[in-house]
Amino acid sequence: MAPMRLRYGDAPSQWADLRLPAGQPRGVVVTIHGGFWRARYGASLAEPLARDLTARGWATLTIEYRRVGDGGGLPATLDDVAAAIDLLGGVSELTPDLLGGPVVALGHSAGGHLAAWSAGRLRFDRWAGGVPVSHVIAQAGVLDLARARRDRLGDGAVDAFLGEDAAMAEAADPTRHVPPGVPVWCVHARDDEDVPFSQSEDYVSRAVALGGAAALVEVTGGHFHFGLIDPAHPAWAAQVAILDGIG
Repeated sequence: MAPMRLRYGDAPSQWADLRLPAGQPRGVVVTIHGGFWRARYGASLAEPLARDLTARGWATLTIEYRRVGDGGGLPATLDDVAAAIDLLGGVSELTPDLLGGPVVALGHSAGGHLAAWSAGRLRFDRWAGGVPVSHVIAQAGVLDLARARRDRLGDGAVDAFLGEDAAMAEAADPTRHVPPGVPVWCVHARDDEDVPFSQSEDYVSRAVALGGAAALVEVTGGHFHFGLIDPAHPAWAAQVAILDGIG
């Protein structure tokens, strides 16, 4: 079945593709691509996993959003991710079973940041009242933005994304808002050459210390070769097992 293209704004990047499985969905997985929030990376990175998950019985929402160089950065990128997830509320009126199960945010790298952020976004007035995320799988997520900025991850990408608004940068940083109130799995390879393993390790430690439900799932495959987002890679099997335990 071809995906249904949904729009949540007038900008070229404000869209999401909804894929529905045959029969009642097990739940919804929102797939969020990475690329250090830069415009040259797009939603095509998340499509292989979305197709695989739909074949496994999940509805999937693959979202595009404004990135740096495309009108994005703070707060536009966060506004877009929130609005895209909230599309599920309107679509559920057409597909009543859509929100009958879990809503899982699954994102890679910068998308892992956005997935983790999305779970706690409803506590902020700016994004309150939307569709809640029930679980998060952050794949090599950039989860501590302040540290990532100091370490100049992505050759200045964090600076470009965050800008100069200190309050907004604080609101965007998942590590500053642990625990998020939903279970989080941080899937990461220790040999990741772009996002340090410590980004996930420290996030999980902080979340658990504060009573949150978080787990570190160590895989192999690095970052650059996209093992985490390749349905044929063993790292994906570990993530499918997580999802099988959810819905």
